[in-house]
Amino acid sequence: MMRADDRSLKDLFADLSNSITTLFRKEIQLLRAETSEKVTQVGVALGSIAGGAILALAALIVLLQALVIGLTEVGVPAGWASLIVGLIVAVIAYVLIHKGTSDLKASHLAPSRTLDSLKRDAQVAKEQVQ
Repeated sequence: MMRADDRSLKDLFADLSNSITTLFRKEIQLLRAETSEKVTQVGVALGSIAGGAILALAALIVLLQALVIGLTEVGVPAGWASLIVGLIVAVIAYVLIHKGTSDLKASHLAPSRTLDSLKRDAQVAKEQVQ
């Protein structure tokens, strides 16, 4: 049985090579998992955008209804009520669309945990070689 200090330089490099190979395989698995997670995040963001777009359409309909009511009725209160409701729906739509587009920025989608892990692994590998 060979003791750790009796191993040849060739054996040490072979072990290092195997360890690095295993490490990078694990990092690739982590990258795949994190990428899948980010794809789900994109789906949720697109859902927010779609919800915002639907509410924007509803706001347009209510605002058009306010215009019709304002033109057909002589009394201002019904038109103003429709206008207030339309503006509130428009603000909600804007907030949802803004949140969805913000969630789609590249900085939110980068596989940051994998990148940090790769940096740490590279630093450890450098230290081991020295």
